[in-house]
Amino acid sequence: MRHRFRILFAVCGLFITSVAVHDANAASRKPVVGKKGMAVAVEPLATQVAADILKKGGNAVDAAVGLGLALAVTHPSAGNIGGGGFMVIRLADGTAVAIDYREKAPGKAHARMYLDEDGNRAVNPAISFTRQDGSTFHPNTNRIHHLAIGVPGTPAGFALALEKYGTMSMAAVIQPAIELAENGFILTERIARGLNGRRTIFSQIPASKKAMMRADGKDWQEGDRWIQKDLAETLKRIGQDGHDGFYKGKTAELIEKDMKAGGGMIDRTDLANYQAIIREPVRNVYRGIYETFTMPLPSSGGITMAMMLNILEGYDLGRMGHNSSSTIHVMAEAMRLAYADRARYLGDADFVEIPGHLTSKDYAAAQRSKVDPFFATPSEEVGPELTLATEPDETTHYSVVDQWGNAVSNTYTLEGGYGSHIVIAGTGMLTNNEMGDFNPDPGITRPTGQIGTPPNLIEPNKRMLSSMSPTIVTRNGELYLVVGSPGGRTIINTTMQLILNVIDHGMNMQEAVNAPRLHHQWFPDRLRIEGGVGREVLDALKAMGHDISSRGFGGGSYRQGDGHSIMVDPDTGYRLGAPDPRIEGAAFGH
Repeated sequence: MRHRFRILFAVCGLFITSVAVHDANAASRKPVVGKKGMAVAVEPLATQVAADILKKGGNAVDAAVGLGLALAVTHPSAGNIGGGGFMVIRLADGTAVAIDYREKAPGKAHARMYLDEDGNRAVNPAISFTRQDGSTFHPNTNRIHHLAIGVPGTPAGFALALEKYGTMSMAAVIQPAIELAENGFILTERIARGLNGRRTIFSQIPASKKAMMRADGKDWQEGDRWIQKDLAETLKRIGQDGHDGFYKGKTAELIEKDMKAGGGMIDRTDLANYQAIIREPVRNVYRGIYETFTMPLPSSGGITMAMMLNILEGYDLGRMGHNSSSTIHVMAEAMRLAYADRARYLGDADFVEIPGHLTSKDYAAAQRSKVDPFFATPSEEVGPELTLATEPDETTHYSVVDQWGNAVSNTYTLEGGYGSHIVIAGTGMLTNNEMGDFNPDPGITRPTGQIGTPPNLIEPNKRMLSSMSPTIVTRNGELYLVVGSPGGRTIINTTMQLILNVIDHGMNMQEAVNAPRLHHQWFPDRLRIEGGVGREVLDALKAMGHDISSRGFGGGSYRQGDGHSIMVDPDTGYRLGAPDPRIEGAAFGH
C-alpha cells in the first residue's frame, strides 16, 4: 500500500514576537522566526540565556556554552557539568569541527569491574534504564554505587569550545548560570514532579538529599524557588579558572574525597588528565546537494546515520509518501542493517580498529540489495543477537545559530535521568552513570547467542560508545539544518527522520519535528511507531512481517526523542526554530 500522509496537528500555543514556549499538549504550528539568531532547547530559562548572549553580540559557541551551563542548573535530569557529550560546530566560513567531551573510564577501571569471582554481575552501573517495551525500570536503590561514574567531560568540552571558537570569556557566559543557582529559580510542575519522583533515591545519599530535596522534607511544589548555593560555588570556580577550575583545585579535591568514601575509582590524576578532543566530523553527502556533519566515534551516531542515509538514498521517499507503509518498511530495514553493524564494529576508535567501508556508497548499495520490498527480514537472519550496553533515554539536545551563520548542535547527558543520583558533597553537582554505557559482561555467551561485544568493553581511560548524534546539514554548501535529539538508541533514528522529513517530504522545521517517529534497532526485532500513523499503514506493516509497537505521545506512554531544531530558510536567511511539543521547550529568536 502506498499512502501519502502529511501529519498536521491543530494550531495552538504562545507567540511573543519571535518567541515560542511549547508544552506537552502543543500541536503543529509554524516554526519561530528569527531574522538574525535562534536558540532552541528543552528549558525556557536556559534558552533565554542563550538568546541574551546572541543579542549582546556573542556568537553561537558563546551562546551554546552559556545555554549548556544554565541547563546544569535548570534541567537537573540531564543538563550537567558532571556528565559529558558531543558538540558539532560549523563556522560561517564553512569550517566544521566536532568536540568530543564524552566521559572516560577511570585509570583503574577494568573489564570485569562489575563482576564477582564467578563472573556474575555484582554491581549494576545503571540506576534507571529503559526496557525493550519503552517503559522505565528503576533497580533497587541499594545498587547505587560510585563505580557507575565516569570521569566528567562537560566542563572540559565547554572550555575548549569557548577557547577555540568563542568570542566571550568563560566568566561572562557562566554568570547567568551562577545567578540562577545562587538566587534560585521558580520550579515548573515538570521539574518539581521529576525531583519528587527521585526522593527515595536522593534521601539515601546525604549530599544528594541536601542538594535535591526541600530542607523541610516535603515535596517540591510548582512555584517553589530552588536555590543551589554549593552548585553556584562550583560554577564560580569554573568561571574563574576555566578547565582547571573543575579538574584541579577544590572541586577536584571534593570529587576525589567523595569517590574514596563511596568506593569509586576516580581520583585527581584522572581529573587532571582529562582533555576534550577536537575531531573531524563524519561527513556524508545525501542526494547530491545535502551534506551532513555529525559526530565520529565514540559516538556511533555519525557512522550509523551515514549508513542508513546511503541505503535510503536509493529510494524515492518523497514519491513513496511520508509514513506510508512502503516508506516505513524500507526505513525499518535500513535501520535493522545499520544497527547490526553498529553493534558488531563500533567503539572508541582510539582503542578499536573500525572497518573503513561502512560509510561508502558501494557498501550501501550492497546492503540495499538485501532489502525485500515486500517482507521484513527477521533480525536473526542479519546476525545473532549480541549483549549490548543499556542506553537510557534521558539526555538533552539543543541547537543554536547566530547572526553570522555560525551554528552549534550539542547533545549531552548524565546517562539515566539524574545520572548516578550521587551529588558530590560540597559541590551541589550531580554525577553521571555513564559506565553503564560500556558492555559490562566480557566474554559471556548466552543460550540465545548473545556475546559480550569486544569493541565496547571497559578499558582504562576509554570513552564509552554513545548514540548521541548532534548534526548540522548544509544545502549547496550553505547552512540549512541544525538537528539532534535525546533518546538512547533512538537518537540516531530520530535525528535522521528530522532530516528526511525536510529534504524528502518537504516539511517546514516545525512539521518535521512534530511528525510521528519510528524506531528499529535490529534487536529486539520490533518496530516502534509513535501514534498518528494510520491504522491501514500499521496493518500493512504487520502483513509484511513487522512486529509493531505503536503508542502515541498525545495519549499513550511511548514518545520518541526531543528534537529541538533549527532550519535556515534558503530564500530569506531567516532562522526558523522548532521546539519539540513532546516536552516543555522553547525557541527564542531575534
